[in-house]
Amino acid sequence: MESPHLRPCFSATLLCIALTACATPATERAGPAPIPQTYPATPPTPPGNGADTGWRSLFADPHLQALIDSALAHNRDLGLAVARVAEARALNDIQQAAGRPAIELGASGTRSRTPADLSITGAAMISGQYRAGANLVAYEVDFWGRVRSLQDAALAQFLATDEARRAFEISLIAQLANTYLAARELDERIVLAQKALATREESFRIMHRRAEVGASSDLELRQVESLLIGTRGELAALERQRAQNDAALQQLTGHAPAPAAPPAALAAQGLDTALPAGLPAELLTRRPDIRAAEQRLAASRANVRAARAAFLPAITLTGFGGSASAELEGLFRGGSSSWSFTPALRLPLFDGGRTRAGLELAEARREVAVADYEATIQSAFREVADALAARRWLAVQVAEQQALVHTESERARLAALRYERGASSYLDVLDAQRALFAAEQALVQLRRAGMSSTVNLYKALGGGQRG
Repeated sequence: MESPHLRPCFSATLLCIALTACATPATERAGPAPIPQTYPATPPTPPGNGADTGWRSLFADPHLQALIDSALAHNRDLGLAVARVAEARALNDIQQAAGRPAIELGASGTRSRTPADLSITGAAMISGQYRAGANLVAYEVDFWGRVRSLQDAALAQFLATDEARRAFEISLIAQLANTYLAARELDERIVLAQKALATREESFRIMHRRAEVGASSDLELRQVESLLIGTRGELAALERQRAQNDAALQQLTGHAPAPAAPPAALAAQGLDTALPAGLPAELLTRRPDIRAAEQRLAASRANVRAARAAFLPAITLTGFGGSASAELEGLFRGGSSSWSFTPALRLPLFDGGRTRAGLELAEARREVAVADYEATIQSAFREVADALAARRWLAVQVAEQQALVHTESERARLAALRYERGASSYLDVLDAQRALFAAEQALVQLRRAGMSSTVNLYKALGGGQRG
């Protein structure tokens, strides 16, 4: 028969549960705002499989492939990202284990003395208690889903960390490819500068002789000398840039030995082929940084569910099974078996606002994750649009620059002929040579920039299959 004294307590408990259930708000925000259906300022691109193109298929240069292999194996920053994935995996395993009962073996013994004035017999007593057996460590019955929500959050954080590692790997491949292309560009520009320097030195030698015999003025000699000194400075600057670029390559590859295969020229890189961009919505499944942001959003929502469940009663179970005795020697005698089972209900009533603040913190972090998710999608859309626009217009610039190089080459030839016939001054020759050299340098730079736009598009689309 139910005790009348229990009715008020039971009613109060139900009231607290109802109040706390009502106190846990609220609806979760919807997903990110829609993104445009097409990329701006670019011709329509049919759905393609650009993201399924592995980097080995995209980069045909064996030297570059070997460098990428070295970077994936020895880059320290990538090694740090891999270590963080292992850390997140271990944290996830710990949280998953928290949802399963834990049983441990243990033994304990207690000896105590009770003074006479506290003893019911009026005499001092010495007593003992010994136990040995299996203990059920406090296990929370996940009635409200709090533990399960924490497990979901840990799993989502692990998946987000792994996606972040994948995003860094794609970024590393793209950075290494762009640095390698810059090295090939500098090699070609140095060759052009060396050829120009040889021509300038020969011109200065001839002009110096002409000045000695009075066939040319000192002004013309100083103009040739000025062009010669400027070319030397340009060559020195290019050599400095190449040395710095080589140092960057060594850092990216973890200072691994240089590949045996010789590097290929820019024209042999094979990066002029089209890379289909597909539809903007496909970025949501292609790019690992978007998937990482999505997992972080899922983790934040799971943490909100766990924070709401903290307002509700928690049920925990503890138990013991084994043997117990007042004397150590009687611990394993017959009839000494013992067991206990202790369920406990804990309902938070007042904690100074700690539980409410925990929920507010979880909700604020969810809003941060939503904003991060939306910003990541918008940034990805912009990166793809930028790369597509760069590919389109750099191709136009390269074609125009090729025409300019042809024109400046013809101009330099005609200026030299006019000077030899006495129809113009040597200043026209110097001006034409200077313009030709600048046009040739710019053409190499534009070609490399066009290839880098392909690499950037590969990265913006989320890379491809590994290897």
